[in-house]
Amino acid sequence: MKTILHALSAGNIEVENSRRLADLKQLDATRIFLKKMDTKVYNGEHVVPIRLYFPTENAMSAGIEEGSTFPVLLFFHGGGWVTESVENYDRVCSRMAQATAHIVVSVEYRLAPEHRFPVPLEDCYAATRALYTNQLIINTDPEEITIVGDSAGGNLAAAVCLLARDRGEFMPRRQILIYPALGNCYTEKSPFRSVQENGSDYLLTAVKMEDYLNLYQSSPSDRNNPYFAPIVEENLKNLPETLILTAEYDPLRDEGEAYGKKLREAGNQVEIHRISGAFHGFFALGFKFLHVQESFGYINQFLNASYEKILHLSINDEKIK
Repeated sequence: MKTILHALSAGNIEVENSRRLADLKQLDATRIFLKKMDTKVYNGEHVVPIRLYFPTENAMSAGIEEGSTFPVLLFFHGGGWVTESVENYDRVCSRMAQATAHIVVSVEYRLAPEHRFPVPLEDCYAATRALYTNQLIINTDPEEITIVGDSAGGNLAAAVCLLARDRGEFMPRRQILIYPALGNCYTEKSPFRSVQENGSDYLLTAVKMEDYLNLYQSSPSDRNNPYFAPIVEENLKNLPETLILTAEYDPLRDEGEAYGKKLREAGNQVEIHRISGAFHGFFALGFKFLHVQESFGYINQFLNASYEKILHLSINDEKIK
């Protein structure tokens, strides 16, 4: 197994080949057929495609009917800001809708290197603002929206929450970061042990992460921008309640956990769970995999506990009135 992993981990990122390999996921013989709807939002004059996944027929009706709302997961896919798409993540989002009983809103942000930082982030921010200000076809309650992202999507989720806090147009209540890419260095100078321990033989390598950063950045100075690398943000106060899931054999493991600890030290509510025995990217595997089941256990526990807090606060507010 180690020999196979080592062979699969070799080489740098070649954009077109990587994209063709990622697109093979669209040839999915076991695709989950779920009620879906394609729509769009605007980032300036650019159209940002959006796909909605409804866990049930009732959820579709409840999400669209006037006067009703349904809980939502706003999802940003991974792929190093360079590869992957809403279509490639179709199975992941369908399964997420079913496993959490949420409407999943998946965002087709533009990719680097054709569209470098901050374009992908601004696409995600525009989609988030549209959802939080009820500009999509579904009716939304900001209290029932959770921002989710895996890998580079976790980076975008964290950065969107920072932007939302700083711009003051809306404020997310919850974020779920799945093995997020939050750092700005994957060379031997990295302060994180997991980059050295897991950076060569576990599919995602330190070399590939450096390639992804180089393709995403508009200039080297971007690496010191907290919207590019959230781990460098010094002020982490007043951010959403956060769940962070990391993988044991992942070069990104330690930065995700360090970010969670920094959030907690800044006064935010944070849960951090390391999935033992897992590699980077495991969340895209089928639900039969124990690592995926474990992850959804943490996700549902986090969501349910958060909603119970909101309900408790609402009941107390009514009593005070």
